[in-house]
Amino acid sequence: MLETLIEDRIDHKKPRHDGITYIIDKFQGLDKENFETISPYIDMVKIYGAFPLLLKQQSLINRIDFYHQSNVLVSTGSTLTEYAIREQVFDKFMDSAKTIGFDIIEISENSIHLTFEEKKKILKIVDSYDMRAQWKIGHKDPRRQLSVDETVKKMNEVLEISQEKIVLEANLGYNVGIYDEKGDIKWNLLSAITSKISPNSIIFEAPLEIQQAVLVAEFGQRVSMGEIKLNNVLSIESQRRGFLSKASFSITPVKKGPEGSPATKFIHYIIRSKHPIDQSELIYITNLPRRTVQASVEELKEQGLIVEKNSLDDTRKKVYNLVKAEWI
Repeated sequence: MLETLIEDRIDHKKPRHDGITYIIDKFQGLDKENFETISPYIDMVKIYGAFPLLLKQQSLINRIDFYHQSNVLVSTGSTLTEYAIREQVFDKFMDSAKTIGFDIIEISENSIHLTFEEKKKILKIVDSYDMRAQWKIGHKDPRRQLSVDETVKKMNEVLEISQEKIVLEANLGYNVGIYDEKGDIKWNLLSAITSKISPNSIIFEAPLEIQQAVLVAEFGQRVSMGEIKLNNVLSIESQRRGFLSKASFSITPVKKGPEGSPATKFIHYIIRSKHPIDQSELIYITNLPRRTVQASVEELKEQGLIVEKNSLDDTRKKVYNLVKAEWI
């Protein structure tokens, strides 16, 4: 009866393409009855780190079978995959992962470097086992963080050879990736990335409750998130349906507005109010010189606040949208 009081979300049935929630299994105590109850809202579970190497194979098989009974996919962690690649036993690793029952192989370059050709070769091997490759971008070490350009380049490489969403590294949620030393989002960094890579292609690791609340508030119900604790799953699902969590009340409007000249701020206001919009319309509405409009548009693009695309009505024209308008 109570379910009739809330609206269902768009991707309400698995397998979901958007609004994915994946959790981490560190072999903590597992309440099987509770898990079965909330499993409709869990898309994937990742077996943490190198833990699979420390368990008897049958115990691991039983654990994965339990998840499969709840229609939850199971992934390796990238630590284990990197180890197999570095030790040149990737084929043997894939054979074992398939036998044990894993569905997804997570791959990263935290401690290794892969060329584009090596990535294609790895993907081909994973495909040959009828399994999915989930690529993770970023470094766990706060001292070795990727720049925006490096992050976007690596993400574009993966998107060129894979249709899967990309996991954005967050480690423990502090001073890594899009998060600062307090766990708050670096809005300029996030906007710069999402102005070039569609957020629909990203799974944002969000270990902290406040991060989960902010991402849902900013991206909407279709945002995909990982590194989630089991006891946060229902809270996230509630937020996807429009209900505020306790963490939501801690959200402050920290996102920066446009920086620059009054003309740049004016152009941003117009695009925010009327989008998509092309340069000729901006010139007509603002009565500003073409050079001023062009300079303001370029500045807003560099700040990661707007995105440029070809017009659907006339491919010779460029139109501008707010980044947020591209998220859903």
